[in-house]
Amino acid sequence: MANKQALIIGLGQFGSALARTLAQRGVDVIAVDKRPNLVQALSSVVAEAMAFDATEEDRLTQVAPARRDLCVCAIGPEARDSAIVVTALLRQMGGRRVIARASDDLTERIFKLIGAHEVINPERAYGERLASRLLYDGVLEQFPLGDDLMVTEMRPPPFFVGRTLRQLDLRKRTALSVVAIRRDVDGKGRAIVPSPDEIIRGDDILVVVGSPQAVDKLLESAS
Repeated sequence: MANKQALIIGLGQFGSALARTLAQRGVDVIAVDKRPNLVQALSSVVAEAMAFDATEEDRLTQVAPARRDLCVCAIGPEARDSAIVVTALLRQMGGRRVIARASDDLTERIFKLIGAHEVINPERAYGERLASRLLYDGVLEQFPLGDDLMVTEMRPPPFFVGRTLRQLDLRKRTALSVVAIRRDVDGKGRAIVPSPDEIIRGDDILVVVGSPQAVDKLLESAS
């Protein structure tokens, strides 16, 4: 099976991190920025790194957005007009899945109006996740699943330790589900899918799925 292909335009911190991570996961990444130094920094990591202004339609056509599984306009807020033009061109050129980075509500609305399949706001998303980590000591990371579900990685509250998932009965009592447990096994970190009779250990990391409100309620009761 051929590797997936991604076109990443804009190689600031966000775009570069995205390009590197996708490449490390086996995606053939074409990385584009008009700043040669940023392109050069990724040239040994991605499948192809190219320096040109992606608002130039003729140049953008050459990287064939329609042939890529994923097209990301990662241009930052300092060049909002360029980001809007590039996103519109990617859709016009038949991008199968066009994702645009927004830094404010107005830009987000514009991206949606011109047809971006998905709009992301990395700064806002990180701020929302960081808030829970600052409020609750046990939270390690959070990832939204749409507007009404959250994946939370957390240390078990003290009253979890030594009890089984069946005894805790979280799904009935809190509408939360423990879908995985990260645990040290023989000196190596392992992720396991727990059975109802799995006993929670103090050094476990629980991966919990539920509404943000249910997660907050559990964490508040444990604090």
